[in-house]
Amino acid sequence: MTETLVGLLCMMVLAFLRLPIALAMGVVGVIGYAYMRDWSFAAALAAAQTKIYETGRNYTLSVVPLFILMGNFVTRAGMSQELFRAAYAFIGHLRGGLAMATIVGCAGFGAICGSSIATAATFAKVAYPSMKRFGYSDALATGAIASGGTLGILIPPSTIMVIYGIMTGTSIGKLFAAGILPGILATLLLCGAVQFVAWRDPKAGPRGERLPWKERFATLEGLGWFVAVGVAVIGAAQLGLLPSDDAAVLGALAVFGLSLIYKGITSVVALFALVMGGIYGGVFTAVEGAGVGAFGAMVFALARRTLSWKSLYAALVESARTTSMLFMILIGALMFAEFVNITSMPTDLKDFVTRLQISPILVVAVIMLIYVLLGTAMEELSMILLTVPIFFPLIVHMGLDPIWFGILIVVVVEIGLISPPVGMNLFVLNTLLPQVPTRVIFRGVLPFMAVDCVRLAILVAFPVISLYLPSLMK
Repeated sequence: MTETLVGLLCMMVLAFLRLPIALAMGVVGVIGYAYMRDWSFAAALAAAQTKIYETGRNYTLSVVPLFILMGNFVTRAGMSQELFRAAYAFIGHLRGGLAMATIVGCAGFGAICGSSIATAATFAKVAYPSMKRFGYSDALATGAIASGGTLGILIPPSTIMVIYGIMTGTSIGKLFAAGILPGILATLLLCGAVQFVAWRDPKAGPRGERLPWKERFATLEGLGWFVAVGVAVIGAAQLGLLPSDDAAVLGALAVFGLSLIYKGITSVVALFALVMGGIYGGVFTAVEGAGVGAFGAMVFALARRTLSWKSLYAALVESARTTSMLFMILIGALMFAEFVNITSMPTDLKDFVTRLQISPILVVAVIMLIYVLLGTAMEELSMILLTVPIFFPLIVHMGLDPIWFGILIVVVVEIGLISPPVGMNLFVLNTLLPQVPTRVIFRGVLPFMAVDCVRLAILVAFPVISLYLPSLMK
């Protein structure tokens, strides 16, 4: 155990010296591995070479650049405005309605974007001006945007889930399915936090304009056609009239075709249903689903005439840059994990828990507390990559479900994204909304952090919320 603790300390020192976290983890991993092999740097470098090669050729990791590209196309297609407008049409007239519409819009955008930071940044531009026009307080407005942005990594697709699945050998498709019900729960609880804030201070979240039902349903134009196509395709597959693969292809073509005609939120919902329905039903893998989603998002951008050659090039370059960064961090983390695995840390933790006969739920609660505390001082992805190699063997040893643990980790990362002083979503809002004081942003997220902690406790107490949908998968 001592070797691992020294390695963690050295890695933290290198990170504080502003060495990129990927290099810090990689350097400590290589040197630590060499130390554990009697200072055999030949063995350490051979292990590093193997990790780099295996990561580069890992077919499953193709899902990362494809979902990132999907998110970039979605952002450029301007779908966030349509999602916010539709949510506002139905709930904007309620007390705190614009803030709740922001959270619901973030949930919808996150379902096709997969990035928390991109979701928060997009809705800072889309929703904040509307909330200010209706007299919303800066604290409630920024708190709703920052917390709603975190839904981008819980509601699938999620890059964090993909990386967790790769590191632990957990099914990515089942992780995606496991995130749906907790994502819905998160949306409802965050809206409840808005209602609480507006109840305490009605001036913080005044009511918006009430729209007639005709205008509300106008935002759902084309929904009937998408539903009809879905029912027809699923029915044909269930009755044996079409093989499931052929039905999936026809369904995808129909969704792409209808999205050229109906450009509202129904096409967004249809794309999410196509991607997640295909993965959930076992028609295609997570990688194939990511490819379908990226192509569908490109079709949507073309239909809205927001994708020029210049913006296409920018989307590809940004996706390549983000993918390269993630792969570098992942390779460094895998090398660090290789070092941890050959130390006595995993075995010592197992022996400690077994000797004290601690309840598995209590162990999970302690791990979650550690994550929450780390999230207030560390960048979230680095925190996960550093700690999963240490805690995951213990979770498996206690017989707990790795899918459930993965969802808990994502929820903790969500809390970290809005935890002062280093929450990334807070930095995004501070940059995009310089007129709002930092202390106001920090104060605004506190009710939403409290709700997120309640949600974490609910998911720890009731694992079935996370595990029900994965249990139904083929």
